[in-house]
Amino acid sequence: MHDPRLDKLANVLTNHSTKVQPDEFVLIEGIDIPQEMVIALIRAVRKAGGIPLVELKQNRIHREIILGGDDAGIQLMGEYEIYRMKKVQAYIGIRGSHNITEMSDVPSEAIQRYQKYWSRPLNDIRVPRTKWVVLRWPHPAMAQQAKMSTEAFEDYYFDVCTLDYSRMEQAMIPLKSMMEETDEVRIVGEGTDLRFSIKDIPVIPCAGEYNIPDGECFTSPVRDSVNGTIHFNTPTIYQGTTFTGIRLRFEEGKVVAASANNTERLNAILDTDEGARYIGEFAIAFNPYITDPMLDILFDEKIAGSFHFTPGQAYEEADNGNRSAVHWDMVMIQTPEHGGGEMFFDGTLVRKNGRFVHPALEGLNPENLK
Repeated sequence: MHDPRLDKLANVLTNHSTKVQPDEFVLIEGIDIPQEMVIALIRAVRKAGGIPLVELKQNRIHREIILGGDDAGIQLMGEYEIYRMKKVQAYIGIRGSHNITEMSDVPSEAIQRYQKYWSRPLNDIRVPRTKWVVLRWPHPAMAQQAKMSTEAFEDYYFDVCTLDYSRMEQAMIPLKSMMEETDEVRIVGEGTDLRFSIKDIPVIPCAGEYNIPDGECFTSPVRDSVNGTIHFNTPTIYQGTTFTGIRLRFEEGKVVAASANNTERLNAILDTDEGARYIGEFAIAFNPYITDPMLDILFDEKIAGSFHFTPGQAYEEADNGNRSAVHWDMVMIQTPEHGGGEMFFDGTLVRKNGRFVHPALEGLNPENLK
């Protein structure tokens, strides 16, 4: 039987996120997702007057291509996808995977080849030149990560992904203004005392335009301004490897010491290129339905009461000049259940233990967004 929640989600993706217009080409990329969702998207794009193009992929096959690829082959596949991306006006990417560690045994050299010739050049076209949105697809492995039954997680997933993002968009306006006026940010918490400047860096509010689920406001630090230490209390997966307890120490913007449960692999990733040891993004998150980590970054980076601090590539919209093949969102949660913490803008306390305490920002607390 047809699930009407698919139509509701497809409507959010085509009308709110990508705002498909008549005669626009829309690339729908589905990775390990049900045909029914692809069909719902095709129909929603056509209803909006757009022209759907479809690409279906599987993670196991993608792994094999990367694992055994050489420079010439990976570069050619990258060029093919770049050519196609240049021809479309919108991109909707839905990514499912029954094994979140599918890439864990792919050597770093193969991952770096893929990033250099394929993923990074493709994203350099997709991000600035198309109206795009990406999201994960729910499956039993995600439910297990979230410590829920499959049925409960499906209900949770559709609640999170189809919330009233227009309401959130309005509530973010004061935070955007305040960040634009801020020079120094200070963050303190368990194992953390960090200072950096965001002066004159653009601030981008995100309410369902690019990621679903959504709920963050991001910028980037002035590249050489980051000093201090941070202890990330949220597990993270990058290049197929799970990391816990990441600790970074910064001097004049650069990560000069890094440790975790897998310190060797952590430092290998941070040594990918010069920019990987500098920060390319700082984002404050507030999705009211997302409260605990589940090892899926599109959810975890939106946890209410959290922020993420990202070694590697800066986004062009909020550019501090940092360039890297790496873009690794590392999350710290500051709610009481996760150790608490405080955030200051130019010495003024704006968030304590995950709740906005500045009067202008209280609209972003969970009870005001649900």
